[in-house]
Amino acid sequence: MEKDTIAITHHTLRANGIRQHYLDAGSGPVVVLLHGFPETSFAWRYQIPVLARHFRIIAPDLRGYGETDKPSSGYDKRNMAMDIISLLDELGIGKVALVGHDRGARVATRLTKDHPQRVDRLVVMDNVPTRVVAQNMNPQTARAYWFFLFHLVADLPETLIAGKEDVWLHHFFADWCYNPHTIEGADFDTYVKAYRRPGAVRGAMSDYRANAEDVAQDLSDADIKIACPTMALWGEDFYAVGGMFDMKTVWESMATNLRAEPISHCGHLPQEEQPEKVNALLLDFLGGWTGS
Repeated sequence: MEKDTIAITHHTLRANGIRQHYLDAGSGPVVVLLHGFPETSFAWRYQIPVLARHFRIIAPDLRGYGETDKPSSGYDKRNMAMDIISLLDELGIGKVALVGHDRGARVATRLTKDHPQRVDRLVVMDNVPTRVVAQNMNPQTARAYWFFLFHLVADLPETLIAGKEDVWLHHFFADWCYNPHTIEGADFDTYVKAYRRPGAVRGAMSDYRANAEDVAQDLSDADIKIACPTMALWGEDFYAVGGMFDMKTVWESMATNLRAEPISHCGHLPQEEQPEKVNALLLDFLGGWTGS
């Protein structure tokens, strides 16, 4: 087997008022990868070496996550999208192909709506848009999305999680993956280390605590559909997404040019659970992206 020779480098720069950490690999048309919760840019470790053979990959830690700053405010998705736009501006990058998972998909969706001229094509992974979750909140949804509500409580989650970050993370990884042993060993330890950094848990909570602002932003332009080519992919076996929502219908209400791709034997973390399937889908969908 040919050894991977793609160099992945770590960088930091100040953009939109915060110090952002990002991974940079490859060359050519730019593809931006935005991670979700409870992850960091480390989530893309299976995608970057493959995609970077064809594209330049930029994979930042979102505001509040990983090695990026964790300020006390600015977590509404419009501002988190500006974090990414400002990062790209600092790097001299114009139009991109944008890939977002979970919380990163919320940022990516808002970025595409607010700055359509900057996005050539969009991929959203295992994500039900914020306003759709809010509009469908009922006892069944509330049980599946209990953490949305728990994370909204001021201060208490941070207090209860402190010193038990491994227990907290293990619950999500085991419960959300089709194979509960998907993320173990050194990979699991990498995430635990990230969330034991000062302010890391509060940063993730702050992302969720922007929910009311996010819903208001989403409702304000709900009638405007995303025009660029969009691919929605999701794990068929995650009870809170593919098991609870008709994802093709959900994203047809969001985008006019949609490709819908369910992934079997997969839960909430497709890029980690089924990386070969995800990589094949991404390479096919991104194949026409030649740069701005």
